[in-house]
Amino acid sequence: MNRPIFPFTALVGQDRMKRALLLNAINPQIGGVLIRGEKGTAKSTAVRALVNLLPEITVVADCPYSCDPDRPDRFCLDCAERMAKGEVLPRTRRPVRIVELPVGATEDRLIGMLDLEKAIQEGRRHFEPGLLAAANRGILYIDEVNLLSDHLVDILLDAAAMGTNFVEREGISFAHPAHFILVGTMNPEEGELRPQLLDRFALAVEVEGLQDPSQRMEVVKRRIAFETDPVEFGKQWASSEEQERIRLQKARELLPQVHLSETNLSLLTRICIEYKVDGLRADIVLYKTACTLAAYMGRTEVIEEDIQEAAELVLLHRQRRQPFQQPQFNRDQLFSTVRNPLSGVSQSSSPVVAQEQQTIDHPQTTAGRQPTTNHLEEKIFEVGTPFPIKPFSIEVKDKIPRSGYGRRSTTYGNSGTGHYIGSAIPKERVQDLALDATLRAAAPYQKRRRDLEMWKRGQISIEKDSPHRASVPPRPKWLIHSMDFREKIRETRIGNLILFVVDASGSMGSHRRMVATKGAILSLLLDAYQRRDRVGLITFRGDTASLILPPTNSVELAEQYLRQLPTGGRTPLAQGLYRAFITFQQQKMRDKQLVPLLVLISDGRANVSLYGGDPLAEAKVLAEQIRKQGIRSLIIDTEQGYIHLSILREIATALGGQYLHLEDLVANRLVKAVRGTINPTEY
Repeated sequence: MNRPIFPFTALVGQDRMKRALLLNAINPQIGGVLIRGEKGTAKSTAVRALVNLLPEITVVADCPYSCDPDRPDRFCLDCAERMAKGEVLPRTRRPVRIVELPVGATEDRLIGMLDLEKAIQEGRRHFEPGLLAAANRGILYIDEVNLLSDHLVDILLDAAAMGTNFVEREGISFAHPAHFILVGTMNPEEGELRPQLLDRFALAVEVEGLQDPSQRMEVVKRRIAFETDPVEFGKQWASSEEQERIRLQKARELLPQVHLSETNLSLLTRICIEYKVDGLRADIVLYKTACTLAAYMGRTEVIEEDIQEAAELVLLHRQRRQPFQQPQFNRDQLFSTVRNPLSGVSQSSSPVVAQEQQTIDHPQTTAGRQPTTNHLEEKIFEVGTPFPIKPFSIEVKDKIPRSGYGRRSTTYGNSGTGHYIGSAIPKERVQDLALDATLRAAAPYQKRRRDLEMWKRGQISIEKDSPHRASVPPRPKWLIHSMDFREKIRETRIGNLILFVVDASGSMGSHRRMVATKGAILSLLLDAYQRRDRVGLITFRGDTASLILPPTNSVELAEQYLRQLPTGGRTPLAQGLYRAFITFQQQKMRDKQLVPLLVLISDGRANVSLYGGDPLAEAKVLAEQIRKQGIRSLIIDTEQGYIHLSILREIATALGGQYLHLEDLVANRLVKAVRGTINPTEY
């Protein structure tokens, strides 16, 4: 049974998101849309509802790729061969499909799999179609696309751009058509897409929750009515759905007739230059989007308003910006460019230059704020100037295959990607065949297998001197059995979980130490952003420790919490370590492949007990427990002054980690310290 789908035209608000989806439905050549926004903003509902507006398509009845019988230029290999032989391909009509890609999908599940076992044993090519085959001439929907491996996102975008899915394994290749509307949704709080992947999405939309009370009330009414009686609710909106369906069909027919004048083409290119986008992809997409928008409005000529509206969809995610800066689009600047054909790019007016002037060194002005020495008074200190950190890695000594992604630590991979370094006997069906190792394993048994095979066929007798041996027909060069199969062992890179445990007690405010501390953390966050690490933030002050940011892929969110972090109160160091211990345990239960790193930043002046004993002794016990769990650690001592108690050095010894003073946090020393944490013999 088909699940009832909420009508597209019944969605309240979110006009820009709906417009971007409709434009891709009219012209799939645009190249897809990325919808960014918080939870509960109808992103998934809108994508699933779009299917009902699309007309049925004609397909080859028995083709797994849904080939169009009227488009031989887009046939799969099988349909092309059948037509070449004079066969009349059977036809049928069906609705457009929406194929959803799960976050945990493997490469073989996405692109399909060549059966190398049959290729070797039987000498024939056999392809098992994947999700890209099912999505041909339909919609491929990826919820939480930012959580998908960068490698898979790249494959998706390549297939969407070329309209063809290429699969190659061990010299055996296969290709099939893959024309689909690509739609990705994401919640920025879970982490951003890489800039090079963002640019590959043609359009992007930023959606927010509805703030108008009347609109929110209408959403509730319609949703309750739909859940109460989906059939009746659908009938109420059937007329508006049909009208929108007809409008889309007319726009498709009108699109080839749409014209863009030289004047508007010049305006289009000036806008892209004004916003300092990289490359020419934005210009091309803006051209297609403006033409499609004109067709949707029933016009054959593109006007300035079309270019303006298209620019908001095309340029939002393509502007150059610093790490941790959120995408912004200056509509006033766009309006000025359109109204003033002679306007040029000026440093004072360009929105990009304005963003670059807001450097990460001084994101929020705090001039005039005086540091406090009162440990009970809370203050929010600014973030100190960050400094570049050279690449460092955490050595993974176990042999657990990991399927994560990132650029930090080297480990064994089990996702079919990475550098081929060896082979092993597969425990299940072969997913990543090591052809060379398979042939080496089979080589010693070839003569015996050939003799046995021909004897079974009655072509040879057991006696060595049998006259039948002279009349043996041609034999296969290789006889491969399942016992010969070997699977590749690959080496890949993954990100880590970095948990910052930060002392936010009042003593950290002395001599503005928190300013330098925040600058050091921000430097590490910048490095984590580049290496695709997950980060978490624990702070301890007063009488407790709090996990203010659970482990997340969004280092941007961690940066926001860091800026707002208050300082004041006593120093419950043991509570901070306990919270870190529990957090790592919980994350390990969820992810057995976890590679953790603890970064403890404090002055070590523990003065709050966790169990009623000595605060420092309790902290040492917890530190030893963390070390026994195999968690690497970096300890940064913020203590300053002529007299150094070096209390935190004792904690560092219990943790088995590397110990540093705050004044030693220069780039080279920090890099060496972190590397020394992982492999102490290196330095």
